[in-house]
Amino acid sequence: MIKWNTIGKVACGFLIGTAGVKVLSSKDAKKCYTHLTAAAYRCKDTVMETYTSIKENCQDIDADAKAINEERYAKEREQEIADAKAVLERSQAESANA
Repeated sequence: MIKWNTIGKVACGFLIGTAGVKVLSSKDAKKCYTHLTAAAYRCKDTVMETYTSIKENCQDIDADAKAINEERYAKEREQEIADAKAVLERSQAESANA
């Protein structure tokens, strides 16, 4: 038994598909695709500018943070040296008094 309903659906799909190809390849459709592609490129350019700006800011923050840490470590080393000299002077003074 032939299912005419199924054959009708297949034929209708074929006709719609053929008409769809014609519509999608028309001059107006191509013009629309061109404008959409141009908009996508503009969007990409904007995103890349934002990315570059954020990247530069992050690099500046990183450099400043490293400089702050280097200064802090230098101060800590100076304090350790000063503490060691104070301990040494105290021990020398105690040994001289003894």
